[in-house]
Amino acid sequence: MKIQILGGNCRKSDLLMRNTQIAVAELEKDFKVEKVDDIVEILRFGISVTPAIALNGKVVSSGKVLSPDAIKKYIKYRCK
Repeated sequence: MKIQILGGNCRKSDLLMRNTQIAVAELEKDFKVEKVDDIVEILRFGISVTPAIALNGKVVSSGKVLSPDAIKKYIKYRCK
């Protein structure tokens, strides 16, 4: 699974990235996690509020910092 954190170099985007890394580590999965901070690329996802998280190219949340537990729920749902 490819996980993308969409957002600039701000506190909320950094926190979402950290929470995502924690969630992936707790799930003991080898998922690719990357941060996308290029505005043109972010706009291609069709969002207007960051930070956002995309799983396999599909945005599942935007405008809020999810907890590691919430991120794990999204990942488990997508892995079914």
